[in-house]
Amino acid sequence: MENGLEVRKNIKIERCISIEEHLNELSALLIQVVEDGASIGFLPPLEENVARKYWESVLNPEVILFVAKINNVIAGSVQLHLCSKQNGKHRAEIAKLMTHPHYRRNGIGRLLMEKAHETAKQMGRTLIVLDTREGDPSNRLYTSFGYIQAGRIPKYALSENGNLDATIIYYKMI
Repeated sequence: MENGLEVRKNIKIERCISIEEHLNELSALLIQVVEDGASIGFLPPLEENVARKYWESVLNPEVILFVAKINNVIAGSVQLHLCSKQNGKHRAEIAKLMTHPHYRRNGIGRLLMEKAHETAKQMGRTLIVLDTREGDPSNRLYTSFGYIQAGRIPKYALSENGNLDATIIYYKMI
C-alpha cells in the first residue's frame, strides 16, 4: 500500500458521465462503505444486485456524480443534486459522499467536496445543504468546510445494530 503522500499525489477527481463503464467499481464501493458502517441509505449486507440497481438509477439532469480515482481505480464518490424547482435554482444538495475504507484519511472526501462546491458555484448555486448521521466522522469534515448546523432530527435512520439514529442537517452559503 502506498503511503499517504503518494496516495494524495495520485488522486484524480473526475465527473462521471456514464455509469455503465464504472458500474462494477461503483457497486463494489457502495457495498464496501455500507459494510464498513456508513449511513448512506443502505444496511449491510448489501447485495450486489441492489447496489447495481441503485447506481443505474443515479444519473439524470439534476444529479452530477464525481469520482475520485487513484491509479485509475475508483476510491470515492460524491453526488451534487441540483434543485430544479423554480424557487430553488439557487441551491444544491451534497449526497452520498463515500471513500473506500482502504483510502480514508488521505483527503479524498475533502477533494470531492471541493469539486462539488466549485461546480455548484459555476452553476450559479449559492446555497448547499446536506445531512449526515449524528456522531459520524463526516460531521467534522462538513464543519471544517464552514457548514452550519441547521437542526437535528431524532430517530431518522435505522442502523445495522437496530438503533434509530439522529441526522444532522447542515447548510453553507457559497
